[in-house]
Amino acid sequence: GRSGRVTFSAVTYLQFHLVFLGPPLLAMGALASRRWRRGAAERDPTWAFWLLPLIAFVYTTPWDNYLVANAVWTYPPGAVLATIGYVPVEEYLFFLLQPILTGLWYRLVRSTRTERTAPVGPSAAARWVGAGGFAALTLVGAGLVAAGGRGLYLGLILAWACPVLAGMWALSGRRFWRHRRLLLLAVAPPTVYLWIADRVAIGLGIWDITDATRTGAELLGLPVEEALFFLLTNLLVVQGLLMFAEEPAAAPG
Repeated sequence: GRSGRVTFSAVTYLQFHLVFLGPPLLAMGALASRRWRRGAAERDPTWAFWLLPLIAFVYTTPWDNYLVANAVWTYPPGAVLATIGYVPVEEYLFFLLQPILTGLWYRLVRSTRTERTAPVGPSAAARWVGAGGFAALTLVGAGLVAAGGRGLYLGLILAWACPVLAGMWALSGRRFWRHRRLLLLAVAPPTVYLWIADRVAIGLGIWDITDATRTGAELLGLPVEEALFFLLTNLLVVQGLLMFAEEPAAAPG
């Protein structure tokens, strides 16, 4: 059995994009363009904003193909337009749209905040705690992947996302710690929004998570693996943008 409630989808993946991603992208894009024209987000280079979705696309494509090929995720007949490899074309589009969605929210949050760079303080230690914590989660993920079974999906998420997060913290953990409130404000709202959208999509049968490869733990009906996926991917986006942001008064790193 699987976690979905239906065996076919009356709502397509493309319709999911139009309902859940289209409106916030248009609204935030309009607000962001107005602020950018006024120079409110000069510290965040535009090239980085557009580069990150391309990096996400390249890095996620083989991983996602592996998941679908091994039936970790499934899509019912009629839910998708076509597939390239094992993955629906709408999924490839999602690789690009999620970083843009979260990136727009980050830039709006940052443009409305008066940033005060905190003293370095414990941030040097936080850098290595963060890097070490994500490195340890990478090892946990690798172990779960090797074991297979119901921990496979969780392991694949950790082994895929956490090495990059560990590297980010090793390079720029001091900066992340100084801007920890910005990180929270930029990551939490889009993560919760995508949790809700994902829960609705699973309930409608647009996609499904196979029971045999997940732990079975849920957060209000949403598999915890899906909740973790959106949390970690939004961290990747926001931290990536923060790494490239200009900080004239900040210490290196």
